Amino acid sequence: MPKKKDDFSCSFCGRRKDEALILIAGIEGHICENCVGQAQSIIDEELYQQEKKFKFALPAILKPKNIKEFLDEYVIGQDEAKRIMAVAVYNHYKRLNQKVNKDEVEIEKSNIVMVGSTGTGKTLLAKTIAKFLQVPFTIVDATVFTEAGYVGEDVESILTRLLQVCNYDINAAQKGIIYVDEIDKIARKGDNPSITRDVSGEGVQQSLLKLLEGTQVFVPPQGGRKHPEQKLVKIDTSNILFICGGAFDGIDRLIAKRTQKQVIGFKINDDKAPIEKDKLVKYVNSHDLRSFGLIPELIGRLPVVTHLEPLDRSALKAILTKPKNALVKQYQKLFEFEGIELNITEDVIEFIVDKAMEFNLGARGLRSICEAIMTDAMYEMPSETGVNVFNVDLAYVESKMGEDRVKQLRVAS
Repeated sequence: MPKKKDDFSCSFCGRRKDEALILIAGIEGHICENCVGQAQSIIDEELYQQEKKFKFALPAILKPKNIKEFLDEYVIGQDEAKRIMAVAVYNHYKRLNQKVNKDEVEIEKSNIVMVGSTGTGKTLLAKTIAKFLQVPFTIVDATVFTEAGYVGEDVESILTRLLQVCNYDINAAQKGIIYVDEIDKIARKGDNPSITRDVSGEGVQQSLLKLLEGTQVFVPPQGGRKHPEQKLVKIDTSNILFICGGAFDGIDRLIAKRTQKQVIGFKINDDKAPIEKDKLVKYVNSHDLRSFGLIPELIGRLPVVTHLEPLDRSALKAILTKPKNALVKQYQKLFEFEGIELNITEDVIEFIVDKAMEFNLGARGLRSICEAIMTDAMYEMPSETGVNVFNVDLAYVESKMGEDRVKQLRVAS
């Protein structure tokens, strides 16, 4: 005798129809929503677990030169910084795969600090290398950190974000790479030790020491202040590579003072060529970082110091057109979604580069100028019909770059 409609129950857990929210009928039985969810969890665990694991190994064919070639596809210029980044990542993989015996040499990690003005590509380098890596990688901003007990985030939240990236796999997190951006913003206010609490400057540097050096840290997996009742997770930071970056605005004056060169570029002695202000950053060293406001203990844990050179006119022009994710290609892709072919003339490219040099905004300035030019078209054209081609010439650009928009860009610079 067939069952009544109300007599159906889940074939897996036995819950009746009135006890389940949804009861899905099959050929031989029924299944409730709870059993569906549990089945999906089992499928994810069995089929996709391998994708969540990190191998901690580069393919044998990939060497530092191959890593730099990958960076060259996305980042224009900055060859020295890319070489140092490639070597650091390559050595990090070798260090992870080293099986240390009692009598064998143990390789120490080489944390890096990158110095370069805004818009030169520090964060882009970090994001690009993240695409390449098979180890957990995260980017954090040092400006949000304060000492424990004060308003802001604790430095341990750096490890929380790394845990989240690798799906809370502790073993994977302990072999990851962390990029700490805006490291210069936690510099102490003077070269002398502070006699008062500097909770967002020197205090944060002191808190970072144990992470950079390598120690066991108890980390709240969901963040410490919103979920105080959660169980802490122990993470060993000995194998975590730290890459720090910052603009260090004004460090050129410290370099000029150390090298006894005038920043403006005039000759001091007849036998010495002038050094331009934009070229001083290549002479940066640990002494300059200490004078800027980083404490000696932190500098000692960042042994590799590199720089990113300011972008010249040719570099800005190349950024617009050459990389895989060049700005012009991005806008062409946006219009392609609407079925419109975007053509930008060469004189428009020159105009954008001239404005970026004038406003001194770096690579970020290129995006600001392009947005000022293209916003009206991106607003109007999706609603128009019969438009298949959009040609951007110099006359159109000059009509869109009105005085108001130019003033906005000047204020930003």
